Amino acid sequence: MTLKLGPIADDKPVKVTLDIPADVYRDLSAYAEAHAQATGQASSGPAKLIVPMLVQFMATDRGFAKARRQLGAGG
Repeated sequence: MTLKLGPIADDKPVKVTLDIPADVYRDLSAYAEAHAQATGQASSGPAKLIVPMLVQFMATDRGFAKARRQLGAGG
């Protein structure tokens, strides 16, 4: 199976608390299991997926990359 999300790095986190809809949590839980099978890593649960997913999303968002370049050039 090929997933967009690769192995998850183990680094020092910053604590953030958020509420997500139950259906999103269920999907994250299912993704965590699929990710564990695809990577051979033990499932560390859905919460560990949120940051790598956001990183992947921002890294592939062309509009964000353009806006970031513009902000960097103007500041």
